[in-house]
Amino acid sequence: MQKSCPCGEVMSMKLRTVIYSGKVEIDNVPVYSCEACSRSEVFPEVKPDLTGLIGRLGSEPEPQTFLFNEWNEWADLILELYVRQKRPNQQELDRLIEERINKLLDLLLLARRMGDEQWAGEVEKRLSQISRRTMST
Repeated sequence: MQKSCPCGEVMSMKLRTVIYSGKVEIDNVPVYSCEACSRSEVFPEVKPDLTGLIGRLGSEPEPQTFLFNEWNEWADLILELYVRQKRPNQQELDRLIEERINKLLDLLLLARRMGDEQWAGEVEKRLSQISRRTMST
């Protein structure tokens, strides 16, 4: 769970709290951080959902806290990895992605059999979040 930093060092994945407008805390946001130059970058696969959440809050949000892993499947997967291991690796992430996709496909099938379109839509959204990365790698 690392990538190269423009400074030449290695950036490590961490779960951070993002503060928006000085009032809103968004916890468990996956962020790459470089200890050498202090550069930070939001994990690209979660950026659309993070900016969407911030957009929904508006320019004058009320003080509140969000658990980003409840909004984004990637954040939830990465949080689960960190709960399981102190130093997650790509193999463990790949295994967890496969398990999660299978679980979500089972839930989608169940939601469709029950005729629950809202639930099916929520499951499809979570599957599409995971596919952002799996399709690009």
